[in-house]
Amino acid sequence: MEAWYMDSSEEDQRKPHRLNPNEPVSLDQLKKLGVFYWKLQADCYETDPELEQIRKDQGYSYMDIITIHKDTLPNYEEKLKMFFEEHLHLDDEIRYILDGQAYFDNYTKAMRLFVGEPVWKAYNRPADDFDARQKYLASLQEPGEKAACRSHPPPGGL
Repeated sequence: MEAWYMDSSEEDQRKPHRLNPNEPVSLDQLKKLGVFYWKLQADCYETDPELEQIRKDQGYSYMDIITIHKDTLPNYEEKLKMFFEEHLHLDDEIRYILDGQAYFDNYTKAMRLFVGEPVWKAYNRPADDFDARQKYLASLQEPGEKAACRSHPPPGGL
């Protein structure tokens, strides 16, 4: 798994958009940001006891599978632009990449997991007025530290 801070370019969303020089983000940094990562056996997801335990522990009762490819996803080019625009959802969700690179460009097959029935509404950033966003920002602060509202992620995004 590899993650990095993104540049601010709006050119083709299928490009890597790495800063120059690259600024990688470690699994520990992602965890501190509230991003969880599991490495599971994608070829046996239908019977994987570890996935079942994650779903149980996190309360993920809804699941579907989406294939992101120009031949299978209606309005493919529009969807790619929508996926690239930084946004948030008010509901907790997981993307479990079953095939592809999770790069949402040429091909990705992903399981989407939600607590209850999903609400497909995306709110483009900054969206700092939402209670969910305020709670998230507060969760990043050290105890006793006042939450600083930041409209945008670090330079270039994440």
